[in-house]
Amino acid sequence: MTETSISPSTIASEMNLGAADPSTPSFADATSDLVSQMTEGNFDGLTDYATTHLAPALLSAGLGLFVIFIGYLVAKYLMRVISRPVCRRVDETLGKFVGKMVFYSIMFAVVGGVLTKLGAPLGGLAAMLAAAGFAVGLAFQGTLSNFASGVLMLVFRPFKVGDVVNAAGVTGKVDEIDLFTTTLDTPDNRRIIVPNSAIAGGTIENISHHQHRRVEVPVGVDYSADLQTTRTALQNAVDQLSANVIQGENRGSAVVLAGLGDSAVNWKVRMWVASSDFWPMTEALTGEIKTQLDAAEIGIPFPQMDVHVHQFADAAAIAEKAGRTRPTRRGADRMVG
Repeated sequence: MTETSISPSTIASEMNLGAADPSTPSFADATSDLVSQMTEGNFDGLTDYATTHLAPALLSAGLGLFVIFIGYLVAKYLMRVISRPVCRRVDETLGKFVGKMVFYSIMFAVVGGVLTKLGAPLGGLAAMLAAAGFAVGLAFQGTLSNFASGVLMLVFRPFKVGDVVNAAGVTGKVDEIDLFTTTLDTPDNRRIIVPNSAIAGGTIENISHHQHRRVEVPVGVDYSADLQTTRTALQNAVDQLSANVIQGENRGSAVVLAGLGDSAVNWKVRMWVASSDFWPMTEALTGEIKTQLDAAEIGIPFPQMDVHVHQFADAAAIAEKAGRTRPTRRGADRMVG
């Protein structure tokens, strides 16, 4: 029985039987050669190029697009699956943010993997992006500012989806907080998209943050009206809406003598109500105040101004002064003469 020795070169050649032939040109080199041949009028290599290089490249590109499409569907599904529990149990704003981060992370991984399999030079692309990072940062400094402001608002959460806020000069209900913009719906059903940097750089008023709000209606009455009668009438207006008043510490209602104005005695009628009832109760209290003041025959005066006219005692002196003629100019007479 004889032993057969196998050299390392034989093993390597057997392992590389299924590998691509190193002598086969790449797709880019084959395309460049074909273009050179076609410019010289030689179209013999077109068929070989189509079967050897173009068809496999198109097949790989089609498979890559199919994988990206499947990844898109999977990312959308996982975004909904992950964001729904967070929105329901924690917060809607945080749930939407987590869902979008999951979606973009999956899509970035899928696209990067497909490009790597297709032979895209991701390392060179990353180096180019790093080298151009400073220029990109200067060009997109407004966008980056919006992004940073969006992250800060999502972390510190001065408001959430569903709150009514006054920010960047706009009052509306928050519909969505994105990384770059915040979407608000105004009371007259207009949708306004505000950059996050404009919101974070100014004063933010969260109108619906608290459960209770204080309704305050100022009113001025005649100076001739009795103070106690006026207070009773204003208190009757509040009592008509007592079912909607929130009772408790620093709550309830009050009738306050605010001051003495130029034309009227100023009062303020206050009562605490639920935040959702603020505008209906403001209108209802204003109407009740007018009704009770009319019933008590207490007037609400218009702004007034007294004008005093002083007359001269001697009417004859006034007439003499008015009839006095102007003296003639002697210099003018000389010039005429």
